[in-house]
Amino acid sequence: MRGVETRIQEIRHAVFTEVAKMAYEEGPVDKKIEALPYKIIPGETGNFRNDVFLERAIVGERLRMAMGLPYRGAAEPAPVSDGIMEADKPEGYYTPPLINVIKFACNACDEKKVHVTDGCQGCLAHPCMEVCPKKAISLDRVTGKSIIDQDACIKCGRCATVCSYNAIIVQERPCAKACGVNAIENDKVGRAYVNPDKCVSCGMCMVNCPFGAISDKSQIFQLARALSEGEQIIAEIAPAFTGQFGDNINARNLKAALEELGFSQVYEVALGADIGAIAEAHHYVEKVTTGELPFLLTSCCPSWAMLAKKYFPDMIDEVSQELTPMVATARTIKKEHPNAHVVFIGPCAAKKLEASRRTIRSDVDFVLTFEELMGMFNAKGVTFDDITDDEKVDLCEGTGDGRGFAVSGGVAKAVADVIHKLDPEREVKVVSAQGLKDCRKLLTLAKAGKYDGYLLEGMACPGGCVAGAGTLQAVEKSTALVNKYAKDAPLQNSLDSKYEINLGLITEPHDDNK
Repeated sequence: MRGVETRIQEIRHAVFTEVAKMAYEEGPVDKKIEALPYKIIPGETGNFRNDVFLERAIVGERLRMAMGLPYRGAAEPAPVSDGIMEADKPEGYYTPPLINVIKFACNACDEKKVHVTDGCQGCLAHPCMEVCPKKAISLDRVTGKSIIDQDACIKCGRCATVCSYNAIIVQERPCAKACGVNAIENDKVGRAYVNPDKCVSCGMCMVNCPFGAISDKSQIFQLARALSEGEQIIAEIAPAFTGQFGDNINARNLKAALEELGFSQVYEVALGADIGAIAEAHHYVEKVTTGELPFLLTSCCPSWAMLAKKYFPDMIDEVSQELTPMVATARTIKKEHPNAHVVFIGPCAAKKLEASRRTIRSDVDFVLTFEELMGMFNAKGVTFDDITDDEKVDLCEGTGDGRGFAVSGGVAKAVADVIHKLDPEREVKVVSAQGLKDCRKLLTLAKAGKYDGYLLEGMACPGGCVAGAGTLQAVEKSTALVNKYAKDAPLQNSLDSKYEINLGLITEPHDDNK
């Protein structure tokens, strides 16, 4: 529902804004957080659930997760502030699970259901009856309309495809339908449950739940606290930012706005993408074209890499071990500013878990989504209209190919462009997939030998990073704006970066299992 400001988005934005405000202000945090559900859900009656107490309880759990605290069920008798001191620290890492179902917010939707709507005209043909393999459809002898026996129905949907009036619909649980790894299951009472052994933390279930019952954890409180205390904190921002904060917000005024929040400097993650493109180009030429590896999988999308390692463990050696753009940029920053804290700001939920891995903790101190960053802007009253021309400074650190990483197909293009510049006659075979279902299909075909000699790019979110769980605008709009942002870059090929691309930054293997 990105790009549509629903009631769910309003509540999420309010939660992030209030948590950031709480971090900026002085005073006891435990008392403040207890009052916030009443501020966010005011009045005597509920807005949509017809129960103001339930709405406040749900907001209470959202507030806790926004502070990085664990979710609690309705049976646990404790105040919202329970364990708050664990969150009231200058920094902290995410503890699994990252993605959580707020059980008492879940509607316990049917996993899949086929039913006849009022649009049924009781036609003479009744093709729905003829195609049903289980004879689960009968006629109402009074109205002539179709009736489906839910016990006999196998949810194949054939009846829906032949109805001339589109009067039969197939409904699926939205969160489960959005999950490409079938990680959404049922608990004992039919509510959604995220199986941590299957989940790869892409966050698509969270985006697609129309009841707002799924939420992830955040470091917004800890980051706002650190900024308010004057620590040296440097932001690295992903190229998918274009358009996220308004149609007229570009790299120049966004950088100035981040400095108003207290960031000492701002880097473009496209810099790390350029490093990654060059490294993976060398990897492909040295390992795949020589036949040492059958194919190479890109590694910049953590959910895609996790998918490969969880579901196709035999492919671990084929997953690129090069640093992701987030980590490569962070290492560049810390080489220049060894005492600074680094914050990755981007569209991705899974990056939160990537940054918490043992081998990466020293590189990336905080991860923030665009949605969470907007909450910080709101909390501090930062408006882009207040930024003068004198304050605006271009980022201009990444090439067009580096910026293009944010869109599906962009990683493979960048790697291929590097190879073609180094060796114009070299054949580079690439294929890309977007969305976890298509990614699984691609890996299945690769395992069967259908993509030997290829560079395989996978993006867990349909559309690429521009469709990440932490974005604020419609995917199509983001795609167009990122493509323009990439096209407008002064330099296009990653090899042309004005930075001295230091592959020596990759001094230890990037191991997603740690």
